[in-house]
Amino acid sequence: MEIDESGEARTRSLFSGDVPSILHDHAGKKRKQDPCRVIRIDEDDEEEEEGEMMSNPSKDSEEPSNKRVKPVVKSNSLTGMITPVKTPALKRIGQSISRSISFRTEARPLPPVSLLNRNKAKSFPRRRNSQCWSDTVESHDLTAKEIKRQEVIYELTQGERQLIDDLVLVKKAYYEPMLKLDILTESQLGQIFGTLDALVPLHEDLLTRLEKLRGSEKTVGEVVPTLMNWFPCLEAYVTYCCNQVGAKALLDQKKHEKRVDEFLRLCQESAFSRKLDLWNFLDLPRSRLVKYPLLLKEIQKCTPSEHPDEDMLPAALELIQSIIAEVNRKTGEAECQFYRRGLNYLEETQRLQEIQLSRFLYCHGELKNNKGQRLHVFLFEQALVLTRPGECKEGGQVFQVYRQPLPNALLNLEEIPDGEPGGGSSFRGAFTGGNDKVKNCFRVSSRGRSKAHSHSLQANDSFSKQQWITCLRQAIIQSRDRTAQTSQSQLSSHPDPALYHIADLSLGSDTEMADHTSR
Repeated sequence: MEIDESGEARTRSLFSGDVPSILHDHAGKKRKQDPCRVIRIDEDDEEEEEGEMMSNPSKDSEEPSNKRVKPVVKSNSLTGMITPVKTPALKRIGQSISRSISFRTEARPLPPVSLLNRNKAKSFPRRRNSQCWSDTVESHDLTAKEIKRQEVIYELTQGERQLIDDLVLVKKAYYEPMLKLDILTESQLGQIFGTLDALVPLHEDLLTRLEKLRGSEKTVGEVVPTLMNWFPCLEAYVTYCCNQVGAKALLDQKKHEKRVDEFLRLCQESAFSRKLDLWNFLDLPRSRLVKYPLLLKEIQKCTPSEHPDEDMLPAALELIQSIIAEVNRKTGEAECQFYRRGLNYLEETQRLQEIQLSRFLYCHGELKNNKGQRLHVFLFEQALVLTRPGECKEGGQVFQVYRQPLPNALLNLEEIPDGEPGGGSSFRGAFTGGNDKVKNCFRVSSRGRSKAHSHSLQANDSFSKQQWITCLRQAIIQSRDRTAQTSQSQLSSHPDPALYHIADLSLGSDTEMADHTSR
């Protein structure tokens, strides 16, 4: 499971809560100003007009009326004793427009208050206010480049504070209520939340260090030495990220239970969640981890050459990137092991050694075969495995191996161009969707094995198809290179006994060569 640096950007673009200067609708488009607002009658003007009419009722009496008036029902209430005042037609139109606008814009229903803690719901706004470093200082005499540097460091500090708040929130709003209400057991919650508690003091430590760096003018001088001393603490992310693979699978499984699904839905609809679900919160630490190199690069761009941080920035970038690479490697191994355990073999011949020796997954996902069946395909480090997803007795997900797995070193890949005629028994009309052309398809087969099969597969879209083809090509090349290196090392360690005498020959003696070859 590779850490995707773009994942953070998406999450922030949807849920970061930055208030834009231009109004947008739910689809993300600019909302045009309602033209009806131009003729809206203000409440003050409305009251003045009513006062004038009450003081001079003759104006209304002069207006002819040909309408049939219904008799007023006698009532003991106060309203029946008040003589109704007629309203001019233009004013009635204006009032109706005013009310319709007011109903659409001002009298919207308030968002539902959290059922967990109604009194504290206001402390967790649906959107976070975005504040820059410049907003925290009254005056400064810094250059534009130095201002940009202070803004990035301030963003780093605020990001730590927001992450800590979210980690504390997820414990208070999800873990503790679910445990107290017996929605999930302590063991199940431990698997889902993992070592989340251990990350809070880690980031609190960095936040404290960064705040100590701020001087009397709220500026930060050297920041890189502090980061380099703290970065090794991020090794704790190895344990947390490795656990996320199983945590996500267990959470998805438990969502099918009514009490769990209802609780999570109520939390997501509450104001404190900012429309994030539980997994969004649990994935925040991983998203934060991949943000550090980006922030360091921004600091590097706006750091002057004479600044003390300039010389240490390359080393800091190398350090954080190596930590992320290690987290990626360990997480990939954990993911590979998790899905390997979930494979259900129908025949012993399907248990290829290449599957057991694989240390990571290139990719996996849903594809459709030429019979229209939906398969879950795993591209392991050394083998391609097609499966049919299912559930075990305990409710967990298993993957029943479909046909014979294919070693990557023996794979042949054929890309099927879009628009190629889909006739013939190999496609059986499954890829055409009622048309005569195929789309987003490719074919894999194996050479040199009699029991191997050729599989024509279809991706959901062109992007998914390209991703599969890229990963397959990479897996084939690396597997063949690995096989070639293994064969070469075996030959070098066990040379042919008939060639042993060559080492004893003299290169300048033709006689000795002839004697040895005649033996």
